[in-house]
Amino acid sequence: MARALISGTGLIGTSMALDLKRLGWETLGWDPDPEALAGAVRGGAVSAVETPNAVVLTPEDLVVLAGPPSAVRETLPDLVTPALVMDVASVKAPIVTLARTERFVGTHPMAGREITGPDAARTGLFRGATWVVVSDGANEPDLALVESIVDDLGARPVRMGAEEHDAAVARISHLPQIVAAALLDGAGEIDGAMDLAAGSFRDLTRVASSDPSIWMDILTTNRDEVVAAVERLRERLEALTISDDDLAQTLTEARRLRARLTPGLAIVRVALEDRPGEIATVGRALAETGIDVRDLQLRHAPYGGGGILTVSVRLGDEEALRDALEAAGLSATVATFGSD
Repeated sequence: MARALISGTGLIGTSMALDLKRLGWETLGWDPDPEALAGAVRGGAVSAVETPNAVVLTPEDLVVLAGPPSAVRETLPDLVTPALVMDVASVKAPIVTLARTERFVGTHPMAGREITGPDAARTGLFRGATWVVVSDGANEPDLALVESIVDDLGARPVRMGAEEHDAAVARISHLPQIVAAALLDGAGEIDGAMDLAAGSFRDLTRVASSDPSIWMDILTTNRDEVVAAVERLRERLEALTISDDDLAQTLTEARRLRARLTPGLAIVRVALEDRPGEIATVGRALAETGIDVRDLQLRHAPYGGGGILTVSVRLGDEEALRDALEAAGLSATVATFGSD
């Protein structure tokens, strides 16, 4: 396969197009929003088409439905093509049943950013990410082909059923979006609370920076599973009291589960001053040690004056990195991953 038609040139669609083009594909793009399409063209991701129907598709072509769930649900019932079709919407059960074309595979890349649109797209967005490939209604050759494409994009394909997927993402993606909004709403009720917010609160509410219109589409499409997840969270919260022994057990189990998200990692925190060259100094220390960085997070001081750079590294590398940073004149500390 060497040609892809990307329908929907937002963050995910344009990022896919950039990676496919890098791999040698011809990438065509369309979006109902002319500005989104122009942005993808301007970024070199796609060549624009006036309408998807203007493209004569063959069995060797790939069509990517990269719009929000509502757009995919509107498109699928009328889409009949010899090309392989895949969607990337974050809800699957209401979508896979609508496909009328014989070669359709539902997918969901577990990757993204808080900002949206083609200008936020970048190559390598999916590198190392899990990419769900839904087996419902798809034939084995097309499933294998989609998994091969996902692998080429640097992601890890994982097969799941549509309902299983929707129940899972309701709890690890959709519910956190609602919780983040509720946490910010609660903090806003107390004068001065937001001025005190530090790393934990910022991390917990990061996703609240996402586009509300996109999330309304996702949450309403997966309404039943989201309602079930909210109800289960409410039950768990009501069952806990601050003095309850179950609270200690819950916190301990949560720590164990959280460690599974970052196995074998340690963190090094670097205090940065508000002066030029601080990040460059960190970069030189990393280059000198050759340490593999797993994650970077920069938390600015609320009122200026630098901030804290958190560098996640493999266990065993943290001391060498701290020594190199301190030798370069920076203040660095090693901490257990997950501590505040």
